[in-house]
Amino acid sequence: MAFLKVAFGLLITVSLAHPGLGFGWGFGGAPSYGLFPQFYQFSCPQADDIVMSVLDKAIAKEPRMAASLLRLHFHDCFVQGCDASVLLDDSATIASEKNALPNRNSIRGFEVIDEIKAKLEEACPQTVSCADILAMAARGSTVLSGGPSWELPLGRRDSKIASLSAANNNIPPPNSTLQNLIALFQRQGLDEVDLVALSGGHTIGVARCATFKQRLYNQNGNNLPDETLERSYYYGLKSVCPKSGGDNNISPLDFGSPVKFDNLYFKLILWGKGLLNSDQVLLTGNVGNTMELVKAFAEDGNLFFEQFAKSMIKMGNINPLTGFNGEVRKNCRLVN
Repeated sequence: MAFLKVAFGLLITVSLAHPGLGFGWGFGGAPSYGLFPQFYQFSCPQADDIVMSVLDKAIAKEPRMAASLLRLHFHDCFVQGCDASVLLDDSATIASEKNALPNRNSIRGFEVIDEIKAKLEEACPQTVSCADILAMAARGSTVLSGGPSWELPLGRRDSKIASLSAANNNIPPPNSTLQNLIALFQRQGLDEVDLVALSGGHTIGVARCATFKQRLYNQNGNNLPDETLERSYYYGLKSVCPKSGGDNNISPLDFGSPVKFDNLYFKLILWGKGLLNSDQVLLTGNVGNTMELVKAFAEDGNLFFEQFAKSMIKMGNINPLTGFNGEVRKNCRLVN
């Protein structure tokens, strides 16, 4: 454990001392046009204040919204980079990612993004991209739920295309095995530490019965429950999620503190009370170091917060459109 902390400590120290290492350099060392925290310093200095004022109201009204907005950024970045493709509605030329299996009937928060965009367009017309709004909303939602903040590189531009097929193939499903999770994260340039830290985003939010039903009734095709589920937790979930029907019934991912961003999610996994298969396999999957990481984050909330912030920055740097690529949409749902 001490070794993990030293290793994390060094990583965090290095990235803070040399911000260029973590910011705006894409993958493979090729410099990108600039994702950097001061991107809107002169063109829209009040951008983050506007984002936070809308979030503040939306999350006060419905605390679960924080998790929905965090998930939007994640489901955006994993498809074709952090380019706001997830926000595009169906049109003559666009097959919307909103209809992909991981998103259908569950992805939400679009009205909050619309409201942020409208206010930003009023203050600074055609300046702040929808992709950056998603990144700022994810950070703001984390902070307003009691989680860490981070210096957020900005300057992403918005895509003119969406990819329904990439949304279906790249977003990790809730019934994933650990091997599958590691492979899907590696495809995005994210490692095991990022996988476990970002999974910790499940410290807030809920999941639909459809996403964990298999664990309750037929985990391995033998009509038996997942034996890694703690017994009393299992009986509680069965009451929310019947064998047939009830697919849209919801259960908190972290039932101990469902709207508070903390490290209880990892403790629950240690106690056999992770909701999704993709949560519990971080402990039981027997691949790599994920078990050690779950234990380290369960033991030390500050370590989790530091790493979550670092991994969010890394995820937010996946293939951004910069410079003259893409556009700044006037309406986040439509190409200009």
